[in-house]
Amino acid sequence: MTEPITSRDREYLQGAIELAKRCPPSATAFSVGAVIVEAHGAVLATGYSREGDSREHAEEAALGKVAPDDRRFAGATIYSSLEPCSIRASRPRSCTELILATSISRIVFAWREPDLFVDCQGAELLRAAGRHVVEVPDLAELVRRTNRHLLGS
Repeated sequence: MTEPITSRDREYLQGAIELAKRCPPSATAFSVGAVIVEAHGAVLATGYSREGDSREHAEEAALGKVAPDDRRFAGATIYSSLEPCSIRASRPRSCTELILATSISRIVFAWREPDLFVDCQGAELLRAAGRHVVEVPDLAELVRRTNRHLLGS
C-alpha cells in the first residue's frame, strides 16, 4: 500500500530542497537538504550537505543537532531531498544507519539516488526495517537541478 503524500509533506520536502541550494558544490557528492519534523509539526532540526565539514551529509547534519534517543523522534518524519545513503566512503555509518539508530518512523524524499557514486539501497533498507518510506517523484526535477554540476546538464 502506498502512503498518501500530504500537503505538509510537500511543504517540508520543498524546504529540504531549498536547503540543498546552500551546499557548497562538490564534484564527488550530491547537494542535499534535510528537515526533521516531530509528530505535531514542529521542526526539530535542519541540515544540508557539507554544512559543518566537507564530508557531512544533510541527514547527518540534521540528526547531529538532536540526541539520537530524543523522545520527539517518536512519530517524527525526516524529509530529505535525496534518498538517504546506504553506503559511505567518508564515514563509518550511512545516513540510513543513522536514521535507523533513532525512532524516526517516516522518511520522505524526492529523488532516488542515481548510481553515479554508489548503488544506493536506502529506501529498501528503511522499508525492510519497518519504517514508512514515501517518495515524491514529481519534485525530483528540482533536486536534479540543484545537482546539475554532477549530471552534466
